[in-house]
Amino acid sequence: MAAVLGHRGAPALARENTIAAFVGAARLGADGVELDVRRTADGALVVHHDPAIAGVGAIAELTVADLPDEVPLLDAALDACFGLVVNIEIKNSPIEPDYDPVEHAAAEVAALLAERRRPDRPPDQVVVSAFTLATIDALKTAEPTLPTGWITLSSLDQAWALATAVEHGHDAIHPQEQAVTRELVDQAQAEGIAVRAWTVDDPDRMRELDEFGVDAIITNDVALALSVLRPQVTTER
Repeated sequence: MAAVLGHRGAPALARENTIAAFVGAARLGADGVELDVRRTADGALVVHHDPAIAGVGAIAELTVADLPDEVPLLDAALDACFGLVVNIEIKNSPIEPDYDPVEHAAAEVAALLAERRRPDRPPDQVVVSAFTLATIDALKTAEPTLPTGWITLSSLDQAWALATAVEHGHDAIHPQEQAVTRELVDQAQAEGIAVRAWTVDDPDRMRELDEFGVDAIITNDVALALSVLRPQVTTER
């Protein structure tokens, strides 16, 4: 059965990419969450989707001291999500103003995850993803054991994307849900590659993708996804 990952937490319950949204997704019963990470001027890893924080400024020009209380650091978000699968999407697009060709964020995400490993507790359950292949390549270079996924738009040739992900040593593809077919999932399974589809909010499509055998769906509506994919569990609650 497909895992249910809350897109930026549970945005129906709380502001996306906040601790409240992540806690809300966990309380609903999500298997995990997807969140977005950017890097501040002083090298902190911030959980936020857009390059700028409305009314505050561009994240790449801010320091930790400038951040509003509702914008968490990645370390705090991982603490709030402990026990969940966390899909960490690193934002580093060449078409955005904070683009970093050196890929500092990838190296720093790898370093943070290494620092968080402690003998007295289980490791974080994470997969690190990005739209830019160079970003997850840099992550694999920094820490080859970390699971990685390449996010792809539906306009991309998915068979080529799958072959490229395999060639680069990545562990998953994260296709836009419109591009996911049974054939793609079968091909990925044959290669030992996970498929996590985004962003799936239609109940019929949830059922279809689950039937195809996708490993996870990323959704804005965690409660709906759970009611569709695990109706007996949801009813018992």
